[in-house]
Amino acid sequence: MTTSTHLEGNMMQNHTPVTVIGLGLMGQALAGAFLRDGYPTTVWNRTAAKADQLVAQGAKPADSVGDAVAAGPLVVVCVSDYAAARELLDPLGAVLDGRVLVNLTSGTSQAARETAEWAARRGSAYLDGAIMAAPAAVGADAVILYSGPRSAFDLHAPALRSLGAGTTYLGEDHGLSSLYDVAVLSLMWNILNGFLQGAALLGTAGVDAATFAPVAKTGIGTVADWLSGYARQIDDGTYPALDSTIDTHLAAMEHLVQESESLGVNAELPRFVKALADRAVAEGHGGDGYAAMIEQFRRPAGVRP
Repeated sequence: MTTSTHLEGNMMQNHTPVTVIGLGLMGQALAGAFLRDGYPTTVWNRTAAKADQLVAQGAKPADSVGDAVAAGPLVVVCVSDYAAARELLDPLGAVLDGRVLVNLTSGTSQAARETAEWAARRGSAYLDGAIMAAPAAVGADAVILYSGPRSAFDLHAPALRSLGAGTTYLGEDHGLSSLYDVAVLSLMWNILNGFLQGAALLGTAGVDAATFAPVAKTGIGTVADWLSGYARQIDDGTYPALDSTIDTHLAAMEHLVQESESLGVNAELPRFVKALADRAVAEGHGGDGYAAMIEQFRRPAGVRP
């Protein structure tokens, strides 16, 4: 045995064995990160060929889901959704007993809590997780959120930190990671949709999107600087108009609607935003700061105070 092989063997012996189930692009990135940090890694996927590259890096392929779960105390699942995860694991019964199951599958907070109850009935400690990054960031600066029993997270924190520098524990409520995930997705889509609306408007004057992008980035940065102050207002339940009132915003929203319609650009999004502001004004928030709009988002559509 060479010196390098001996050192590698010792490193592997000092790390908790990990299993990764599901080898799409994200699953492969997860397994690769564990391997790079010296964790003995067992992998399984319906299409066995997807494990080939990982096996070449030192992963152990499992012949079945049951064999994969039995290979170690930490089982990481990354498949299409919660239903797919439970379909794979439900037939295993007692094999899950005593293991920590980490589900990095996207879904809802309700599904996360239901899956936690399902796992508990099988004797498994359950951590729900959300990967806030692309596969290329896994093992580097990826932000990955976890919720569930603190004891389970602490037990395997060293291994989980191999997946990203932004490893974050949120709390005991299994649904928190999914809630954070969709909250950030809402933020992402609203920012991107606002950029696309602006690009469509400027495009009517022959301005290309690449020219608009740096101006938009500056604007996004300005708005980002407001978030901490808005957060304090929301938590306090008071909405002082420190910059401008909703009445002032409403007038500008009308300009955006008119400009879009006059230029032949789709005005559905700005009209919807204006409708929310109209309701806020009707409810007496016209003189409040924009953070008062939170009251519109807290209620289901059609429900009035």
